Amino acid sequence: MDWGVNNNHNNNHYRTYKGNLGRHLANRHPGYDKSVEAVSNSATRPTTVVKKSQPQEKANEMDYDHLNWLLVRWLVLASLPPSTLEEKWLVNSYKFLNPSIQIWPHDKYRTVLDEVFRSMREDVRALLEQVSFKLSITLDFWTSFEQIFYMSVTCQWIDKNWSFQKLLLDICRIPYPCGGAEIYRCLVKVLKFYNIENRVLSCTHDNSSGAMHACHTLKEDLDGQKIGPFCYIPCAARTLNLIIDDGLRSVKQVISKIREFVIELNASSVISQDFIQISTAYQEGTWKFPLDVSARWSGNYQMLDVVRKAGKSVDAVIRKYEETLGSRILLGPSDKSVVNIMHQYLEPFYKTTNDICTSKVPTVGLVLFFMDHISETIATCRESRPSPEWLKSAAEEMAKKARNYINQVCNIFTYMTAILDPRIKGELIPDSLNSQSFLEEARTHFIRNYSVNHLSLMSSGYNAQEIEDGGNVSFAEEIARKKRRTNMTSATDELTQYLSEAPAPIATDVLEWWKINSARYPRLSVMARDFLAVQATSVVPEELFCGKGDEIDKQRFCMQHDSTQAILCIKSWIQVGIKFKFKSTEIDYERLMELAAATDNSPAISEKKQKL
Repeated sequence: MDWGVNNNHNNNHYRTYKGNLGRHLANRHPGYDKSVEAVSNSATRPTTVVKKSQPQEKANEMDYDHLNWLLVRWLVLASLPPSTLEEKWLVNSYKFLNPSIQIWPHDKYRTVLDEVFRSMREDVRALLEQVSFKLSITLDFWTSFEQIFYMSVTCQWIDKNWSFQKLLLDICRIPYPCGGAEIYRCLVKVLKFYNIENRVLSCTHDNSSGAMHACHTLKEDLDGQKIGPFCYIPCAARTLNLIIDDGLRSVKQVISKIREFVIELNASSVISQDFIQISTAYQEGTWKFPLDVSARWSGNYQMLDVVRKAGKSVDAVIRKYEETLGSRILLGPSDKSVVNIMHQYLEPFYKTTNDICTSKVPTVGLVLFFMDHISETIATCRESRPSPEWLKSAAEEMAKKARNYINQVCNIFTYMTAILDPRIKGELIPDSLNSQSFLEEARTHFIRNYSVNHLSLMSSGYNAQEIEDGGNVSFAEEIARKKRRTNMTSATDELTQYLSEAPAPIATDVLEWWKINSARYPRLSVMARDFLAVQATSVVPEELFCGKGDEIDKQRFCMQHDSTQAILCIKSWIQVGIKFKFKSTEIDYERLMELAAATDNSPAISEKKQKL
């Protein structure tokens, strides 16, 4: 691996900064500080370590700087603060392996992480400069154990190959009093750093008043500058989660009892095996342990599911292990009746969240379609005479939140976003959103902004990718495209023809549909690429509804302020394929792992392993 940097001044600084790393590189990787031009070019391609032939005893020596760089990677991927490496037992464990091991002090790790963050952020900015399409942003917020309020800013877009792209831009500390004005200033700072404030089409927020205030101020700014359309919408997943919480409030105590029982099942292989055998004998389903006991929606529904489907088995196990479990968690007939009613009522909610979580691209149109179904489910419960009063009361609270959400998203912007989902169009969006006036406004927006722009290739009927591939369009396809265009003599006709066709099946891959049909709708596909990047949720739905989000929340809560931004951003950037860099030099971790593995059989380590 080439560990050098771009000039002699930096090389001298790097040797001083890295301690024995410079001497090590001079000995084992000769020429690392030469050829400035070659090193400068390394920023755009992977670098490799050239391992020099050494005497056997030197080849087996542990490279402590390599070890420290591997520990940097570990801190990032595990979302741990640098102070973790000062933990006494961890340090002693390394000393046991080799008394001469030198671990950097945590201040040095923090300094290195800050520099890596700055280096990689420049690559993120360069990447965004290459995006020619509209961007959507999402905001998420949390508070750490230090009572510091954070905001993450993430952007999304659809690239020229119709692939969905998502990129974390920054983790910002929101200063006191953490209101809309402070959120706005931090957000604008991020957008300006990446030079994207003129390319943002929408912002999806977490439904908090501060975020809404910040988005409203940003919209006023952009409207005043006449930059283009901008809209902000509430997070559908958070709204749905609040709606479900209202429904669960009546059965919280029962769910707590069931959760205590399930935790004991998960903790004891003997009891869980008995439960499996008994439920098999009672024909009450097949259960795989550990069961989900998260306090999130997935775990709460699992609690209802256990009693609804395996009630006899639950009773039998509790009675068999009464001394261990205690009879206090036995459910009475009234408890079971409540569980059965609530399970039946919330089943459509569970199916909805499951579909949203597993959808490849949960578009605004698809989510509005599901939210409309949720509203209908709530209304049916409220109007049903057999529904118990406690359930109707819960449904009333749920309905208020559902109506508030629909009122916030009922605008021309979300209408255009919804109809450009070929599965939804005008037929499957809520009636409150589907109006003739919105259609006319959408048509006007389409003609004004997409009838001419970005269409230099439209006259030939080929898209950019086909031109790059050498014009690999068959003669038959060329004729077919000409015939298709005979019925689309104006921009308006593209939208009219698109909406006149029946919606695609719900299982359709939306982006793949547009990739295939972009030749039929060359103008409309440009608009679809922009608007389908608009997010219906400000967080990944799975992280909100499922136990997976627990780990993320724990990491965020425990992170110290001096490392939160660097570690969380670097981790996210690595996961999307951005190279790990220190200053202008890429750190080749695959090669570092190879070198680390090569030292595993060193005599000192082998001897200690034998003593163990």
